[in-house]
Amino acid sequence: MNFRRKFLPIFLAIGFCTTLVIPADAQQNWPEFRGPTADGHADEAKLPVEFDESKISWELPIHGKGWSSPVIWDDQIWLTTATEDGKKMSVIGVDLESGKKIHDFVIFENEAPQFCHPTNSYASSTPAIESGRLYVHFGSYGTACIDTDSAKVIWERRDLECDHFRGPASSPILHNGLLIVAFDGADQQYVAALNKTTGKTVWKKDRDINYPSDNGDYKKAYGTGAIFEVNGKPLLIYPSAVATIAYDPMTGDQAWIAYHEGMNVSARPLFTSNGLVILTNGMGKMIAIKPDGKGDISRTHVAWQATKAIPRKSTPIIVDGQMYQNEDKGIVSCIDPTTGELTWRERVGGTYAASPIFANGKLYFFSVEGKIHVLNPGKTFDLVNEAQLGDGFNASPAVSGNRLVLRSISKLYCLED
Repeated sequence: MNFRRKFLPIFLAIGFCTTLVIPADAQQNWPEFRGPTADGHADEAKLPVEFDESKISWELPIHGKGWSSPVIWDDQIWLTTATEDGKKMSVIGVDLESGKKIHDFVIFENEAPQFCHPTNSYASSTPAIESGRLYVHFGSYGTACIDTDSAKVIWERRDLECDHFRGPASSPILHNGLLIVAFDGADQQYVAALNKTTGKTVWKKDRDINYPSDNGDYKKAYGTGAIFEVNGKPLLIYPSAVATIAYDPMTGDQAWIAYHEGMNVSARPLFTSNGLVILTNGMGKMIAIKPDGKGDISRTHVAWQATKAIPRKSTPIIVDGQMYQNEDKGIVSCIDPTTGELTWRERVGGTYAASPIFANGKLYFFSVEGKIHVLNPGKTFDLVNEAQLGDGFNASPAVSGNRLVLRSISKLYCLED
């Protein structure tokens, strides 16, 4: 889908904490993990509510194993995959209209890949995309910039190292000429910002975190950062194991650190209407931080914390002042994000890794077993429809116009009414 006709800046003010201005082409493009606003919103999309064969525009088998989400720009879908043993890592381009492959090539080969946990994959990091350029990331195995017309590699980096211990999963983000990504391994932990044009390192900052153990499981993380405007300045908030650190996105200078315990952090930070940043620690704990502090703000700037029905893998979503989430073991719940109080909780069954989206007034949840639950948002549980599609979802969805693009374990689907 093209978004060349209009430019309508969107600016959402929320107290002293705001998202950055998003250009209008974000409405039809899905440029990174969790979409153009990094929060799973596709508000104007008219997506199907019922799912059957009539809603499938096309489906395409995807080789290998990969949990990265699709990204979309204009009429192209891009995603990554890898062989199950991690020895070959590939990039796939698909025509949005027809579902036909336009590119499929191996970008990195590895003689002796590190161990990857079976629930993870060697291609779990979602790419980032903009006009003419795709940025793929496979953790320490390699990062590359690709021309989306020719599929030619413009630059690559294979020297940013860490021991991912259980496999990579952090996704890159684009900001002001930079490609930013975290390397939270068992042996070393740092955030790097690369010049998106050349691939050269602009800044690289070691994590200044006091870990409770030398066990690698207590140091690794899979988190993806988010950039919010706080007191008139952009702030890069990047979760890790045990703690989250806020940086100046252009210099890497540390603004604050907040300890929240826990390993395996994977959710993107969220913001609330009263200026709080929501963080989850990957072990079933959530905290809300006031993001205007300096130094260690663990004791001074935590507004609330919660431990009931908190997802360990997926990112919650905020709609109309309420926050919705799918806990790993089949519980969907609603929380007041300004106070942390539980509004409702309902068991729908199954297991969850993918993050939900919001479109056309509806919430969409996708389970590892292939169930799709469509809900009306509100202060009571209101199930609109339950459906089964494919062989399960570990990747979070993407949206383009009125099309829903889903990556199942073995296929890519395009659905529309």
